[in-house]
Amino acid sequence: MVAGEASGDLLAAHLIEAIRSRLPAARFVGIGGPRMIAQGFEAWWPSEKLAVRGYVEVLRHYREISGIRKQLARRLLEEAPDLFIGVDAPDFNLDLEIRLREQGLSTAHFISPSIWAWRGGRMEKIKRAAGHMLCLFPFEEPLYRNAGVPATYVGHPLADVVPMQPDAAGARARLGLAADGPVVALMPGSRQSELRYLGERFAAAALLMRARDPAVRFVVPLASEPTEALWRAAVRAAEEKAGEKGEEAMPLAWTASPRDAHTALAACDVALVASGTATLETALFKRPMAIAYNMAPLSWALMRRMSYLPYGGLPNILCGEFVVPEFYQEDARPENLAQALGNLLQDAPARERIAARFARLHAELKCGMAPRAAAAIVEAFFRGA
Repeated sequence: MVAGEASGDLLAAHLIEAIRSRLPAARFVGIGGPRMIAQGFEAWWPSEKLAVRGYVEVLRHYREISGIRKQLARRLLEEAPDLFIGVDAPDFNLDLEIRLREQGLSTAHFISPSIWAWRGGRMEKIKRAAGHMLCLFPFEEPLYRNAGVPATYVGHPLADVVPMQPDAAGARARLGLAADGPVVALMPGSRQSELRYLGERFAAAALLMRARDPAVRFVVPLASEPTEALWRAAVRAAEEKAGEKGEEAMPLAWTASPRDAHTALAACDVALVASGTATLETALFKRPMAIAYNMAPLSWALMRRMSYLPYGGLPNILCGEFVVPEFYQEDARPENLAQALGNLLQDAPARERIAARFARLHAELKCGMAPRAAAAIVEAFFRGA
């Protein structure tokens, strides 16, 4: 198995547990993170090595990432596992799957690349790479089957984990926050590259919000010690710039929720979230949000040319409409982010409408992902084992 970031680590950990319940003697090896390791996964490389987003950013790390893929391919061809499962990370995994499959190894891919959000040129490559595709969203399965790729819709694991009615009071108590008063979750990303591009903007937006309403409290879930260090540096930079402008210069007060985004999301009223899987988590917690992203200009220019949907955030894509606002690149200015969050905090009926729409989305995605995915894997590759 190969999982390339925090969300893939979570997905793979659930899948490992479910497969092992059917195949107790199974051994899992490859590239993974701490949640996979906790399930007994043998990590030859940590998933953090692959946690890079954006074309320009990948180019900077290309030599290292390419070297890891070559070494991994050689080792897998020598050991000849019964099955390779690429967990997300399509830029890394699809080429690896093609090479393994050409050498006679069985391959599956666990979660569909977003061909429905971007131009579908990857489908031919996927047909060569994946012996079976596991899909998180219901409309994906027919897309693959019609293209000749065996596929199974398995639901989304987060929909199984997140409660239909989050306990806001309990979450605030665990974080030491008052039961009343506005709380904003700041989620600038789990990758270090995301913190470098978004951290200061998120911190500056929080400073603006607090200047307008000193009662607002902020909670920040951080994925690792390196990301926490980057966040603290971003806060200091935002405070210094605010002071230079004569704006709110008091230190930004925020509550950490280390490695625990779910408690932060349960506790908050609204959230500011980096585009990605965290936006779906926020939607499953029925929390209104503003979605933001910023990357190297060249990466953004290339991505814009590939996109054909009017929205980029997962909740809006899955709902088929602009349920929550999105801000990208130059639009993701602190002033815009602070204004959008302030509008949501002041509009209780809007928050209720958004929460109701997200509740319907949650119900659609909740169908027991891990057991379904494990059943599909065993049926396709280990029948009779």
